[in-house]
Amino acid sequence: MEVGPCKGLGEMSKESYRSLSGSWRRAEGALNRAVAGSRVGKYFNIEARKTSFTKELRAGAATFLTMAYIISVNAAILGDSGGPCTPRHCTHVHAVVANSSATHARHHGALTAQRPCDLDADPGYQKCLETTKSDLVMATIVAAMVGSFAMGAVANLPLALAPGMGANAYFAYNMVGFRGSGPVAYETAMAAVMLEGCLFLVLSVLGLRAKLARMIPRSIRLASAAGIGLFLAFTGLQARQGMGLVGPSKSTLVAVAACARTDAATGECLGGVMQSPTFWLAAVGFLITAVCLSREVKGSMIYGIVFVTVISWFRGTSVTIFPNTDQGNSHYHYFKQVVGFHTIKNTAGRISFRGFNKGGVWVSVLTLLYVDVLDTTGSMYSMAEYGGFTDERGGFEGEYRAFIVDAGATIVGSALGTTTVTTYIESTAGMREGGRTGVTAMAVAALFLASAFFAPLLTSVPPWAVGPSLVLVGAMMMKVAREIEWGETKAAVPAFVTMILMPLTYSIANGIIAGVALHWALHLYDYVAAAWRWVEKVRKVMGEAQNQVSAAAAADIIPGTPPV
Repeated sequence: MEVGPCKGLGEMSKESYRSLSGSWRRAEGALNRAVAGSRVGKYFNIEARKTSFTKELRAGAATFLTMAYIISVNAAILGDSGGPCTPRHCTHVHAVVANSSATHARHHGALTAQRPCDLDADPGYQKCLETTKSDLVMATIVAAMVGSFAMGAVANLPLALAPGMGANAYFAYNMVGFRGSGPVAYETAMAAVMLEGCLFLVLSVLGLRAKLARMIPRSIRLASAAGIGLFLAFTGLQARQGMGLVGPSKSTLVAVAACARTDAATGECLGGVMQSPTFWLAAVGFLITAVCLSREVKGSMIYGIVFVTVISWFRGTSVTIFPNTDQGNSHYHYFKQVVGFHTIKNTAGRISFRGFNKGGVWVSVLTLLYVDVLDTTGSMYSMAEYGGFTDERGGFEGEYRAFIVDAGATIVGSALGTTTVTTYIESTAGMREGGRTGVTAMAVAALFLASAFFAPLLTSVPPWAVGPSLVLVGAMMMKVAREIEWGETKAAVPAFVTMILMPLTYSIANGIIAGVALHWALHLYDYVAAAWRWVEKVRKVMGEAQNQVSAAAAADIIPGTPPV
C-alpha cells in the first residue's frame, strides 16, 4: 500500500527536476542570445565562431583546471633558487657563507665566517625563503592572469598563458642555481628574462618570430622538447624538488634513494632505502594523476597534487609538511588563515644589468629566447590547427597580436619575479569544451584572480606533491620524440645528444649547444660541397658572360666578323 505514495513522490521529483532543467536552459539561452547580440558578443565574434557565452565560460573553467597546477609547481621550482634570499638574511650575523658556494659570495658580497650558516635550518633565511615562495605564488598568478586576459581581449583567442615549464627549471637550476649556487645572480637572471622578453617583442613586432624558429633544424627542435621533458622528470624524481626516488651516490653518481635518513649536506642516503614515507605518499599521488590522465579526466594534474597535499597537512604524521619546530609552527599558523591576499615583497622589481659583462649571461639570454621561440610558436600553431583557426597559408586569425601579447606577458612576469610566460597547450582542454573566442581566456584570467585570495593554502604544497606532476609533464613532452627521423643518422645522433645531455649535465643550454654543434659538424661536408657547387656555377655563368662580352667587343673592332 506504501508503494503508491513513494511512486508519486518519485514522479513529482522527476517533474520538478525537468521543470528546473527547462527553466535553466531557457535562462541560459536568453543570456547567450543577449550576449551574442551585444557589442561584446560582436567584438568577440561569438556567433561567427559558432559558440555561446556560457559555453565559453565552461571552456575557461576546463582550461583553468588543467593548468592550475602551475601555481604551486612554478613557485616550488623558482623557490629552489632562493630568489633574492642570501646568507645575509641568516639570523646569526657571524654565520655566513662558509657553507655556500664562492659564486654566491661573489654575487652578494658575503663576509668570511668562522661558522657556516645552515640555510636549511637558519630561521632568518627560512623566513625570507617563505616570503619569497609566497611572492612567487602571487607572481605566477598575476602573470597568468594578465597574459590570459590580454590574449582574450586583444587577440580574441581561447589561449591561456602562464610561466612555462622548462624555462623556470633552467632559471632555477642552471642560471641562479640551488640556493644561489649558480653562475648568475638572481637580480641579473631576472634582468636576462626581461631582456629576452624585449627581444621576443621586437621579433614579434617585426614578424621574424616564426622565421627564426624555422632556422633551427627540425630534429633539434623536437629533441629539445623531449630533452626538457627528461630534465623535468629527473628534477621531479629528486628529494629536494620532488618525490625523492633518486639521490646522489659516490660510486655511481646517482642511485635509488627514497631513504628514511639522508645526509643534510650532501643528500646521500644514510639508511632505510625505499623507506621514506613521503616517497610512498608521492607514489600514490603519481598513480592517481596517471590514471586520471589515461582516462582523460579534466584537471588530471590537480587531483594527485590535491590528494598528497591534503594528507601532508595533517600534523603529527610522518608525512606532514608542518613538523613540530619553530619553522613548522610558524608555517602552520599562516596556513590556518586559509584566505589571505599576499602582497609581493621580495621578488618584484629585482632587476639588475650589472652582471651583463659576463658571457654566461648572454648564453642564458639566448637559451631562454630559443626555448621561448620553439615552445610558444609550436604551441600556438598546434592549437590554432586544433581549433580550426588556420588559413590556407598556415597562419591563423589574430596571429600577430597573439605573439605580441605573449612577449609582453614575459616582460610583465619578469618585473614581478617569475620566468618566461608562454601559451599553454592545456588550452586544448577548453577547446574540447567548445571554447573558440577570447572569452575563454578571459574566464581563465578571472579564475586565476580568484585563486589569488587563497595564498596560505597555495604556499603549503610540499615538494613530494609537486614531484609526480613534474615526472608526468616530462612523460607527455616525450611524445614528440617519435617524430624524429631515427633512421637518418645525421638527424638521429644530434637529436639523441641534445636529449641525453640535458638531464645528465643538468643543463638545458648544454644539450642545445651540443646538438646544434653536432648537427653542423655532421652536415659540414654537405655544406662545403653545396658551396663549392655554387662557386662553380657562378664561375661558369661569369665565364659565359665574359665570352659573350669578348665576342661583342671583337665584333665592334672588326666589322663583319660574325659573333662567336
